[in-house]
Amino acid sequence: MSAERAKHDVFHAIADPTRRQLLKLLSKEEMPVTAISANFPISRTAVSKHLRVLAEADLVRERKSGRETRYSLNPEPLRELQDWVQYFELFWDNKLNKLRHLLESEQQGE
Repeated sequence: MSAERAKHDVFHAIADPTRRQLLKLLSKEEMPVTAISANFPISRTAVSKHLRVLAEADLVRERKSGRETRYSLNPEPLRELQDWVQYFELFWDNKLNKLRHLLESEQQGE
């Protein structure tokens, strides 16, 4: 994978639990980094680094408001994840249908 592609990889961006929590927090409202940091047991610098990864994947938007930067969720890139999961749902549905048929046939055999 090229360095440019890795820089914008949505899957990489959400791989970290802290970044997933950040996305959930920002889904509620736009916030400055100081308010975001208050929700995490890590330094403000660490939160800023996580926000940078999310911004590079276009999962968060940055907006200057005076001297502070405010962050908000950009859910559009999550469609890539949704498409990927939906593809594999076919396999899960198939396995569940096979299990249901197996259980039904065992119950009929009793």
